[in-house]
Amino acid sequence: MRKPSRPPGRGPRISGPSKSKIDRKAYSSDQDVRWCPGCGDYAILAAVQRLMPQLDVQREKVVFISGIGCSSRFPYYMETYGMHSIHGRAPTIATGLKASRPDLDVWMVTGDGDALSIGGNHLIHILRRNVNLQILLFNNQIYGLTKGQFSPTSEIGKVTKSSPFGSVSPPFNPISLSLGASSSFSARTLDRDVKHLTQILKRAHAHHGTSFVEIYQNCNIYNDGAFFEFTEKATKPDRSIFIEHGKPMLFAKESKGIRLDGFRPEVFDLNDGDVSVDDAIVYDETSLELAEIVSRMSQQPSMPRPFGVFYCEERPTYEQMLQDQVNEVTQKRGSGDLDKLLHAADTWTIS
Repeated sequence: MRKPSRPPGRGPRISGPSKSKIDRKAYSSDQDVRWCPGCGDYAILAAVQRLMPQLDVQREKVVFISGIGCSSRFPYYMETYGMHSIHGRAPTIATGLKASRPDLDVWMVTGDGDALSIGGNHLIHILRRNVNLQILLFNNQIYGLTKGQFSPTSEIGKVTKSSPFGSVSPPFNPISLSLGASSSFSARTLDRDVKHLTQILKRAHAHHGTSFVEIYQNCNIYNDGAFFEFTEKATKPDRSIFIEHGKPMLFAKESKGIRLDGFRPEVFDLNDGDVSVDDAIVYDETSLELAEIVSRMSQQPSMPRPFGVFYCEERPTYEQMLQDQVNEVTQKRGSGDLDKLLHAADTWTIS
């Protein structure tokens, strides 16, 4: 478990007048940041460090948990408590920590390889349990730390060191996966859109339950430009659509929209005389059915790529239900003395 290089102390909550004295530097550790120059991870780290002072949370209550991969260096660079754990097991450790210390503000940082390959089973279970924490999945569609093999999100035909003739495996869609695993909050954003990234991180933190955030992150060494069509000025308007609750699904500088033909989304042009804004889907982030339909747009090359909050549902959290169960059993049976039980005899009879 990494401890902050500068002990956070037990000062007042970061709120009110004192809040202005806390800035990004307070959350920047003394560790050298060891990512490749130009890596998208830098932008995400800066956004998180700038965000933390805005949250009404004591710094000594914040914990970052990660697995293995480039993204999983994150806890070293945050001046908070944290753990760089083992491959794919960050959800397990984060669940145990939150169950035993529900008062902590837990963030889990992972990558597409760490979370969706060896950690796939662990990820789906933390989502279905609805542990109250934030999951940031950095998706660069490649294995960066191990030098450029194809990952669970690499596209079909991707030529890499481990697929010299092109990958034949269909990629995971992280948002669709999270929805299928009963995530109570699913969102997508980009490293190069700092404003949108910050807004989504704020929404994720405000949500009571598991917040799953997929972040498109550029790996400029092994998969440079994988998402440039969604981030660059020349192509972003036509290739990206930013969904917002209660607003029509429009893109291309509001010259085009998305409507439903049955259960199939399709693009229409507002310059055509027989259509209007009223034909566009008004997005509803509380509709799981609509979230699933829109999440699948990512797998249709002719459709713009959706970003924003796909789904948000309030339901009981795992640690609260666990504590309620303990309290209920304690009230019925009385509190036990584990130490007394362990030292009572060499054997026990269980009835």
